[in-house]
Amino acid sequence: MTHRRQREPFVWEGGEVLAYKEDDDTFRSVTRQVLTGAEHGQGTSLRYFEIGPGGHTTLERHEHTHVVVPIRGHGRALLVDRVVDLAPHDVAFVPPWGWHQFRAPHDAAFGFLCAVTAERDRPVRPTAAELGALRRDPRIAAFVRV
Repeated sequence: MTHRRQREPFVWEGGEVLAYKEDDDTFRSVTRQVLTGAEHGQGTSLRYFEIGPGGHTTLERHEHTHVVVPIRGHGRALLVDRVVDLAPHDVAFVPPWGWHQFRAPHDAAFGFLCAVTAERDRPVRPTAAELGALRRDPRIAAFVRV
């Protein structure tokens, strides 16, 4: 497919709305849609993630990078060693091995496009020691959900 229309707001033709992750309880109220990927022979994949009110993604890191562009609502994110506010059309970069987690506000959904390499490694969750180190910063301690 070379073109996908939105069939309704934030839902695209040919892209099934899926659970963020299968058999995992490290997140809350998150869906994903794969919009482009390896099926086109390209080296990148574009996905749309939507976090429901009060929800969050998994706290994780991995070798591959992410480029994130919010397109629905406002949210917040842990990006490596700081918590940032995200608004539509901001651009957030997650570097290799950078800790990251995204959260929606308690009263609204937060959606973003996320570009990654089509072939990528598996995410790694923090060990107890790594989580303790992250939580030494009170802003990060107040933000992260595990």
